[in-house]
Amino acid sequence: MEKITVDEIRKAVGGELCGISPERSITAVSSDTRKIEAGCLFIAIKGERFDGHDFAASAIEQGAAAVLSEKKLDGIPTIVCESTRKALLDLSGYYRRTLPVKVVGITGSVGKTTTKELTALAVSSAFNMLKTEGNLNNEIGLPTTLFRLDKSFEAAVIEMGMSGFGEIERLSKAANPDVCLITNIGLCHLEQLGSQDNILKAKLEIISGAKPNAPLIVNGDDERLFPLTRSVTDRKVISFGIENKDCDYVAENIVQEEEKLRFDIVSNGRSVPCELPCIGKHYALDALAAVAAAAELGASPEKSAAALASYIPAGMRQKIEKIGGFTAVIDCYNASPTSMKASIDALCDMKCTGRRGAVLADMLELGERSPELHAEIGRYAAEKKLDYIACYGKMAKYIAAAADEAGLHSGSTDDPAMLTEWLKAKISDGDTVLFKGSRGMKLENIISELRKG
Repeated sequence: MEKITVDEIRKAVGGELCGISPERSITAVSSDTRKIEAGCLFIAIKGERFDGHDFAASAIEQGAAAVLSEKKLDGIPTIVCESTRKALLDLSGYYRRTLPVKVVGITGSVGKTTTKELTALAVSSAFNMLKTEGNLNNEIGLPTTLFRLDKSFEAAVIEMGMSGFGEIERLSKAANPDVCLITNIGLCHLEQLGSQDNILKAKLEIISGAKPNAPLIVNGDDERLFPLTRSVTDRKVISFGIENKDCDYVAENIVQEEEKLRFDIVSNGRSVPCELPCIGKHYALDALAAVAAAAELGASPEKSAAALASYIPAGMRQKIEKIGGFTAVIDCYNASPTSMKASIDALCDMKCTGRRGAVLADMLELGERSPELHAEIGRYAAEKKLDYIACYGKMAKYIAAAADEAGLHSGSTDDPAMLTEWLKAKISDGDTVLFKGSRGMKLENIISELRKG
């Protein structure tokens, strides 16, 4: 982080100085007392189970230069503001604007993190780049990333998550994107937002904090996003797709090999080869978005596409692992109807000497439509002719019932021990088995038990 003064902070957050010189320099910002360093500004955030104000004195003892607080603190150099949560966003937005860095802002229902990782690779082919690490895509995490910027960085790739209306707008106003990207409009957050039209409205908040001329990049295969190429008139709208050949960036000649996806990126009459160490053509969509975003910053499509070959799936996103005599496809970081179907498609594209099976767990946060959307997955698994599925969770009974009705006989349980024993008896050498469900279902515990034999 570049140095900023206490007085700059006061102005950025509309605060008041108490017991501190306005010329004092700040060289880092943190709301976590475990990450305090000399010259740091400690921001006292109130959480559900803690109050950062209780740790202000400790932060100063550890070397913090000042505290951003919602109240005066005796004997502690303080900048007092109305809301430290709002001030954190306001300050990060101010700081971001002091640097000439170009920002790509990414949101969407499914594929945000994968698209962020691929975009970061594409952008890094031409620029010294910073990206959102892990899941720091909320109102605490995004400012943390922005404060890591300094004059050495030329670009940043920032992921933006949400749980309801207004959040993307607040994040966008802090990040101030030069390029906006929406991966898709899925069925995540139905519980909070009620409909896909509302989800679209919430995701489009990314424009509200962007530069006035920031282009908007959208998934042209998405029926709610492609119309934006005609309806949005205040900025350039760029589309990418596989099925929709009218998009600006199209993936053609898609070939799925054992653990690699090869295709051509076609744009403006130019074809660029691309290779990803992934299974599933939905990854081609993420790659198209990445190359399009990098191109808007000035990167060469050839170089940015070539950079994608070094992509490594993070965490539990489609990790392929040999367990005993079978192949596990571990894709249980998160789940929605869209990503569940994409993972089943990827399973069907894989070479397999035995049978293709799937452990399908609950998809969370789908609201009142949850039963019908789980049933839809059961019918899809039967349509794709999987050899067997095991359904896990409270809502998984709807997957099982629909699959059974469609001719794919299956059962469901919410008992992890019962599921594990069933899988040990069912899986044979040579089988390829997909593990897919929402993060809260903790399918990794089932996988861990299977590793034990």
